[in-house]
Amino acid sequence: MSTTIARAQAVFLHKSDNVAVASRMLAEGSEVAAGPHTVTLSEPVKLGHKLALVPIRCGEPVVKYGQIIGFATRDIAPGQWVHTHNLSAGQFARDYAFCEDVPPAPEPITGRTFLGYRREDGRAGTRNYIAVVSSVNCSASVSRYVCQRFDRQSLRDYPNVDGVFAVTHKGGCGLQYDGEDHQQLTRTLAGFARHANVGAYLLIGLGCETGTLGYLMNNGGLIQIGAKGGGDGDGRPIAMSMQDLGGTAKTIDAAVAKIAELLPRANDVRRVPIPAGEIILGTNCGGSDGNSGITANPALGVASDMLVAAGGTTVLAETTEIYGAEHLLTRRAKTRQVGEKLVERIRWWEKYVAMFGAEIDNNPSPGNKEGGLTTIYEKSLGAVAKAGSTAMTEVYRYSEPVAAKGFVVMDTPGLDNVSVTGLVAGGCNVVAFTTGRGSCFGCKPAPSIKIATNTPMYERMKDDMDINAGVILEGVPVREVGRQIFEFILEVAGGRKTKSELLAVGDEEFAPWSIGPTL
Repeated sequence: MSTTIARAQAVFLHKSDNVAVASRMLAEGSEVAAGPHTVTLSEPVKLGHKLALVPIRCGEPVVKYGQIIGFATRDIAPGQWVHTHNLSAGQFARDYAFCEDVPPAPEPITGRTFLGYRREDGRAGTRNYIAVVSSVNCSASVSRYVCQRFDRQSLRDYPNVDGVFAVTHKGGCGLQYDGEDHQQLTRTLAGFARHANVGAYLLIGLGCETGTLGYLMNNGGLIQIGAKGGGDGDGRPIAMSMQDLGGTAKTIDAAVAKIAELLPRANDVRRVPIPAGEIILGTNCGGSDGNSGITANPALGVASDMLVAAGGTTVLAETTEIYGAEHLLTRRAKTRQVGEKLVERIRWWEKYVAMFGAEIDNNPSPGNKEGGLTTIYEKSLGAVAKAGSTAMTEVYRYSEPVAAKGFVVMDTPGLDNVSVTGLVAGGCNVVAFTTGRGSCFGCKPAPSIKIATNTPMYERMKDDMDINAGVILEGVPVREVGRQIFEFILEVAGGRKTKSELLAVGDEEFAPWSIGPTL
């Protein structure tokens, strides 16, 4: 793909493509030049939607990004609109060609730092919160009531504390004890409690739930870091049972008193220069449109490459939005074992959705389709652009701690809040979130940077969007916008507030992935 898109009516992405993408609203009868092709539109084509450049016969592949995005369900003439009425996903074989295209390491970027919080165990935080972690839905209301006692006014004497937030959810019981769901929920809750952006925490449970506080502390690895992550000084976390303490009101009072004790210690930190290589960037796309894979996602890919060159980590998630493009990643796998881990996850998803009579191609939402996306293959090919071009060094299960450097993948669903919950639980201390339709998202304790794919939406939703990648459609080079994103990531890691933070968004988005039955 060209790194610069000149002002044009449509974008031609690859020499083998038989479609182009409208860069603005195009009227019927418009003469459109795209690459070596010139066609006259036989019908209107909206911004982000596709138009045929050559005749495409029924059953033939439709090609975008130089890759198959589906198959024509009827004959399509040059100048016709290409969308769900004449294109479907179908099936085709992918050559995984493990490790055949492993790129060389990027030229190192040295000397870049951000002002962050150096934790006792050496990790790097970009924010400094106190977390109240609910082990089960039964203690969710209590956890929220506790946090409501600590508004900005009550925290005025603790300027280094970003806030007190509740980690609440709908689960914690009715699951198989020590089963996969139980282990995953434990891993996710513990990941938030011990997150580098959390200076202190306490745990609240009901007392009779399957997801016991004891299981969370022991199996979540919290006891070993209790003194560093919000414990009571003896290496154990602070854990409160509503049934043991005498109910709702007494638990709230006890938790409020304990947080009052934790605040001075949590506040006793200062931002210090930390190498950019200690940023773990979670990437996500939500409310995508036909421009996502042309503007914001490849620009974020440039920023991802720069972060990797600086020694950092960028994490691609949303496995259901990698589907159909996974062969591009397996070719970049550092080892065959890493590539096969990704394929194993793809196969797991095929079996998983089949159990419920569902299809992965159902993933593009009505809003995605309204924005120009048609099949999951098209969505995935645009989504993986967020990962840049460096070698894939590891593949993680949902919410597993991310330890590897470079570009890695985490297996998550495509649903935004569930996906980002896994990323943050895995240790991502900054999130970059691209959107074409206008997703308003945040997820405490990690700051979320919103990147718009098109200028009309950016202008309409300026209060929520941090960066406008839509300027790429007006001729600004992709690489230039990518550098802007990289610099913005460093600023946000150093304390600059994102739009979602200014709007206080991020308290409702914790949504751990539940994969098993409710018992």
